[in-house]
Amino acid sequence: MSGPRFSVMSLNLRFGRADDGADSWERRKDRLRALLREHPVDFLCAQEVNLFQADFLRECLPGHSVCGVRDPAPAFWQNNVITGSPAWERTGCARFFLSDSPWVPSRFAGSKWPRQCTVAVFRREGLEVACVNTHLDFRARVREAAARVLLEELEGLVPEGAPVVLAGDFNAAPGEPCYRMLTERGFEDVFREHGGGTWHGFTGRARGGRIDWILSRGGVSAVEGRIVTGAFGGGYPSDHFPVMAVFEAG
Repeated sequence: MSGPRFSVMSLNLRFGRADDGADSWERRKDRLRALLREHPVDFLCAQEVNLFQADFLRECLPGHSVCGVRDPAPAFWQNNVITGSPAWERTGCARFFLSDSPWVPSRFAGSKWPRQCTVAVFRREGLEVACVNTHLDFRARVREAAARVLLEELEGLVPEGAPVVLAGDFNAAPGEPCYRMLTERGFEDVFREHGGGTWHGFTGRARGGRIDWILSRGGVSAVEGRIVTGAFGGGYPSDHFPVMAVFEAG
């Protein structure tokens, strides 16, 4: 017998302080609101989130829990935020860094930013789900090291037997070494049959491969997956397309 279904969206929200002209954050806010209204999900994994963008997510998603915000934050800080629907009880939340010192603010040598991973555990109808949100570096060797840390740290953060959904901007197309490291450890790619890209630079035309992923392992299966390529409110909420998936437990 199948268990409850739940939906996940991953979106690189685009750093809110970037000088994007006609696609600046103030012009994009209503587009994001329209996206979230048209595509409500149980869990939203957003990357590159400034504090004021996290506040806007709270405004758009009243009643949702919010995990992964560092407040107060250093200048130009980017969060990996997970929001959870009020239908789900959040039972745990943690953030670590993809570095040699995961539990103190730090970065790998060669990493442009202090890359992070946020983990939130939710419960509903007897099902516990670990939702993981991350954003890997531009350099392949740093991404490999980050994937290794991510796998090691998840061992102590995910309740025994709980399914895991891993989402984010991996700055790598499927098949690259960091992808293989994760899939060889049991993660399955929701979009493994989908050849479309996800970064489009506000043009609506994908450039390159799919660098935004949703992976899962343990006790859930994807029954739907899509890349949301449409415009909202006359433009795009980000320079990345959102990716969405629906999972079923059991």
